Amino acid sequence: MAGITDTVFRLLMRKMGSQVVISELLSAEGLVRGGPRTRSMMQFDERERPVGIQIFGSNIDTMAEAAKIIQEEGADFVDINFGCPVKKVVCDGSGSAWLKTPDKMGELLSALKASLRIPLTIKVRTGWDEQNRNVKEVVKVAAQCGVSWVAIHGRTRAQGYSGLADWELIREVAISSSIPIIGNGDILTSAQAKKRIEDGYSHAVMIGRGALKNPWVFQDILETEGTSNYDLVQLIHEHFQLAIEKKDRDRAFLSLKKFMGWYAAGYPYSSAFRGSIFQTNDVDELRDLALEFFGRQGFQKPVDDGQPFLMGGHG
Repeated sequence: MAGITDTVFRLLMRKMGSQVVISELLSAEGLVRGGPRTRSMMQFDERERPVGIQIFGSNIDTMAEAAKIIQEEGADFVDINFGCPVKKVVCDGSGSAWLKTPDKMGELLSALKASLRIPLTIKVRTGWDEQNRNVKEVVKVAAQCGVSWVAIHGRTRAQGYSGLADWELIREVAISSSIPIIGNGDILTSAQAKKRIEDGYSHAVMIGRGALKNPWVFQDILETEGTSNYDLVQLIHEHFQLAIEKKDRDRAFLSLKKFMGWYAAGYPYSSAFRGSIFQTNDVDELRDLALEFFGRQGFQKPVDDGQPFLMGGHG
């Protein structure tokens, strides 16, 4: 999730029970060119492991070189994004545009495997559009090329984030696949995640938006001892501490403001809280407002599985 799954959020989610974390979407070309911003986005903390770095691009040679850079950086695996539906990514043949040419995708994956010693994983969608839902073919290509696992978002590129993720299709792929399939899409609660795994829809689940609304969702899935008593105020303290430690003050402030608004979703008076935090320009005042608001809340909050949340492209 671009602009969201930075090292701060990944560290928090690892602490909250996530078993694996993956970076935000990085440009392979930016890495190869040595752009300072892209290179900085590749950095990770040892406490995040296992951590993968996700890249996108359209040129095979550039992608292979970027993958080697990631390997040299010490990441645990390289993840290729074949699922991003955003127009500016797709227009040059990157992201979900690769779904239109599985043979070419196979050439890329073979080149990447030849250049890597660490695992290679991919994230895809069910296809380009309703008439071209070729995810089964894509998964076969990935398996033949030695990909370690495939994460499938249950929508086509044409759908974007509209409609519902097709978990029945994900299950069909998981049953027939020779490599692990990770299901993704519309999982906002631990109950939803457990059901998908227990009912055989996928071998594991990938959670994006759900962790923004309910950051303890991973603990709940694992039924970690003490989960229900997790201190929400402690989480806020830790998020502020990490953000200020890892970012400059201005960037930390902007990031924290977004996250506090997301964390508040589902709590009583969350709209008023969001209004108050978007009026402040000071990180210390933001922290005081957040601690006051979340300090009044209990751990459990009402979660409506059917309530739309961040449907604009963070799935």
